[in-house]
Amino acid sequence: MNSHQTRKRLVIGNWKMHGHQAANASLLDGLCAGVPAVQDCDLAVCVPFPYLGQAHASLQGSGITWGAQDVSKHEQGAFTGEVSAGMLSDFACQWVLAGHSERRTLHGETDQLVAEKAVAALNAGITPVVCVGETLAEQEAGQTDQVIARQLAPVLALGAQQVGKMVIAYEPVWAIGTGRTATPEQAQAVHAFIRSQLAGLGVPEVRVLYGGSVKASNAGSLFAMSDIDGALVGGASLMAEEFLRIAAA
Repeated sequence: MNSHQTRKRLVIGNWKMHGHQAANASLLDGLCAGVPAVQDCDLAVCVPFPYLGQAHASLQGSGITWGAQDVSKHEQGAFTGEVSAGMLSDFACQWVLAGHSERRTLHGETDQLVAEKAVAALNAGITPVVCVGETLAEQEAGQTDQVIARQLAPVLALGAQQVGKMVIAYEPVWAIGTGRTATPEQAQAVHAFIRSQLAGLGVPEVRVLYGGSVKASNAGSLFAMSDIDGALVGGASLMAEEFLRIAAA
């Protein structure tokens, strides 16, 4: 059964390390102006830490929610440069990315650390968006399901009550910023595998997003797949019109 009816679409923009106050202002204004045209879809942006206040001020009451791109597993303490979930909730963040492939690759984040970050977010009432995905070498070796299962294991070990409050994002590392996109059928196959893992825990209703060179031109065909509940959008989220067109798809 296609339970898309029960799982509301979710499109999250990940600005990555882009932005400055003036550009952000026009982007956020553009999103606010265009959001009434987007039906039946939750819309959010995950912005760099220094701009959480700006997102909070600009988006309050707009129907668009906001969040951060990372969080510390620690509540507070001598962790110079880290940002806690409590600090994020001070800015009314609803979302935080956990384990984005760039964090895993560039900062050596482990599957276990990602699960701990997800718990820190939940403890502060913030929804973690747990990112999983395989590299090109892993995909070509036919190891996609094994890699995803390994990445999800410490998260699923937290139990249904915790996992039920999360969002999962599948982002094939080989399709991020490369212009290469998984075909809708390829993406659906992995989403179906993730859904089976979630169903095994008793939380099939958890939303699973696709991330990896999502554009307005391919969003509709991706969203047509039964287990793809939305998108985690990178570069295209820096252009209000393009991002809104993805959400409208």
